[in-house]
Amino acid sequence: MIEPRYRWQFPEAIAIDSGLQAAAERHSLDERVAGLLARRGLLDGAALDSFFAAPLDSLHDPRLLPDADVFADRIGRARAAGERILVFGDFDADGLTGLAILTITFRRLGIEAIPYVPSRLDEGHGLSRTAVAAAREAGATVIVTVDCGTTSLPEIAEAQALGIDVLVTDHHRVPAELPNAVAIVNPQRPDGRYPERRLAGSGVAFKLAQLLLADEPDGPEAALALTDLATIGSVADVVPILGETRAIVQLGLERLRAEPRPGIVALLASAGVAAAAIDMETIGFALAPRINAAGRVGEALVAARLLLAEDAAEANALAAELEAANLSRRDMTKQAVGEARTSIAVLVDGVETPPPDAPATIARGPWPVGIVGLVASRLVEEMGRPAVVGAELGPVIRASCRSDGSLDLGAALEACTDLFIRFGGHAGAAGFEIATERWPAFVERFTALAAVAAPRDPRTAVSIDLALPASAIDYSLHRSLARLAPCGAGNPEPVVAVLGLVVTRSREVSGGHTQLTLKRRLDILDGIAFGRSDLATTVSEGDLVDVVGRLTSRRFGGFESLQLEIRDVATSGTHREAAVILGLPEATDAAAGAVAIAGALA
Repeated sequence: MIEPRYRWQFPEAIAIDSGLQAAAERHSLDERVAGLLARRGLLDGAALDSFFAAPLDSLHDPRLLPDADVFADRIGRARAAGERILVFGDFDADGLTGLAILTITFRRLGIEAIPYVPSRLDEGHGLSRTAVAAAREAGATVIVTVDCGTTSLPEIAEAQALGIDVLVTDHHRVPAELPNAVAIVNPQRPDGRYPERRLAGSGVAFKLAQLLLADEPDGPEAALALTDLATIGSVADVVPILGETRAIVQLGLERLRAEPRPGIVALLASAGVAAAAIDMETIGFALAPRINAAGRVGEALVAARLLLAEDAAEANALAAELEAANLSRRDMTKQAVGEARTSIAVLVDGVETPPPDAPATIARGPWPVGIVGLVASRLVEEMGRPAVVGAELGPVIRASCRSDGSLDLGAALEACTDLFIRFGGHAGAAGFEIATERWPAFVERFTALAAVAAPRDPRTAVSIDLALPASAIDYSLHRSLARLAPCGAGNPEPVVAVLGLVVTRSREVSGGHTQLTLKRRLDILDGIAFGRSDLATTVSEGDLVDVVGRLTSRRFGGFESLQLEIRDVATSGTHREAAVILGLPEATDAAAGAVAIAGALA
């Protein structure tokens, strides 16, 4: 019997109302995909129409942002008086792209803009006193924060005392007490009325660029040209690719493919990717890691200079620095992950094994601050539970947290507020700084919170969007699923369970993958399971299986054929839901289920 590695979560049945059905017909959308979108929250025709609307029609009026008018007025006065502005951007890809957006915008307005990126190690997240001092020394009378600042109360108070006005642009959780800034442009503000609360920091920066350039000659077009940067920041920060962000990403992808700026051209060359081939995966796995690398193992200002570069030679030199930093980051991450595994392992029959019942993975060590988030992400992937990884810095520990989806990290850290020096984040990713002597108390409390949220089945869940008999998999379905792109957080790549297949070939291929040839009634489907070399030994010719994966296609010799990118495999009959969908009597065990399916396929 083939045991699934993951915990399969089958989709619930949902009724499609007449309005949604009519909208699906208007958009020539497969009814099965309309049901998928309904399960994702698009419950009526208006919601479906909005999802498939032209991107430009989905951009909201930036004047609806909280304090948008105050922000525009203060920038206008700075422009008229010839004031200098220090643009303070966080050191990750979202903050850096947002910094570039506003720096480019201010310079287009004739304002002297000084980009400033803090040191991850020395200054940490949020507006720093070091930056305030730098603004004063540079003669800047305005500081504009990007992707941070909502919680920087003492730093903003210090700036105000020095006669420096602070304008906050951010998208993070809003605390009970707001800083005394001139403007706080954050769609998360509870008193706000902006229609899209889920924008990234770079998305907020883009909207402010639209606001400031609206009445300038060729200004609206210049603002839209910044969607490439907002797209990179939005994908890197894993905000939902829905609503206005979906529109920004659609526009930004077009821009990246057609007219990439010099810095992006240089990054693509480093990654070996052609501009015309840029997709969400390129951004997530080629561009964003390189932009982030400088802040993780060096100075993130290098990445900011790259994004602002107008000369190809300068961009190529800066991209080479980022490539070196990225290679160093990979090596350090690999070593730290290994050390973290060892630090949390227990001996089972003389073999080091992760604690089987732990609701969360928690580790600390002498690792660079810039890579602990990457280590946490890797541990989540490997162990299927929330992870917290701390960098030991003597009297304090700086930690990054990542969730597997079972635990809201933002809420969990709020329950530990009294233990922290500072903290921030959202449901999926967060971080904090804590005095070293308080670490044990945090571990105890966080573990208890994770235990309450932990699912009974410890296997990582795979959420299935559609579960269908193999005979129902067709090109119409594939074309409709492809229309959900661009996919990402909040709008993930559709996962399909294909039920009732006969394995005619199973073999391991180079790279640690398994290739499966799967037969249905009249034809076959080729499948590839990336990173699942184990399937080559557990799945054999003649096995009756259900598979979970992504439906794709390829063209060869002028012909198109459907393919499956397989994530998991189980013996047919393992899941009760599969038997019901196949119209078979509910089996009392897997063997009986397999016999019934074999009979149905005969």
